[in-house]
Amino acid sequence: MLWLKAAHIIFAVTWFAGLFYLPRLFVYHCETMDAPGHARFCTMERRLYRLMSIGMAGSLLMGVWLWLAYWPIPTAWLHAKAALALGLVGYHHWLLILMKDFANFRNKRSAKFYRLINEVPAIFLIALVCLAVLKPG
Repeated sequence: MLWLKAAHIIFAVTWFAGLFYLPRLFVYHCETMDAPGHARFCTMERRLYRLMSIGMAGSLLMGVWLWLAYWPIPTAWLHAKAALALGLVGYHHWLLILMKDFANFRNKRSAKFYRLINEVPAIFLIALVCLAVLKPG
């Protein structure tokens, strides 16, 4: 069971690394005006998104596996953690939409906007870690 927990954490760290870095790439992409720079950022974003999607899938798969392994868990903290994970999946897919907007020259947002949304994963991370460690309720 400990190997399963370790795998879950490794996948989650991989996922969060991408969630923190992709909006930062968007910040720099906003400020790029030349075609080679645009193409370079599109490639970097696409590759990062692919890797972080593997992290997301692995994290979710290991999380469900852990949930089933410890079934039934009657505490509310795990339900809250699952709800936050689903919210993070939504954020992950929203980043895909933003990435496609960049690729298709449809970005209308500023670098400041991307700096702000870069903080969203930190809020999720704090809440998820607190729930997992403290197990309230």
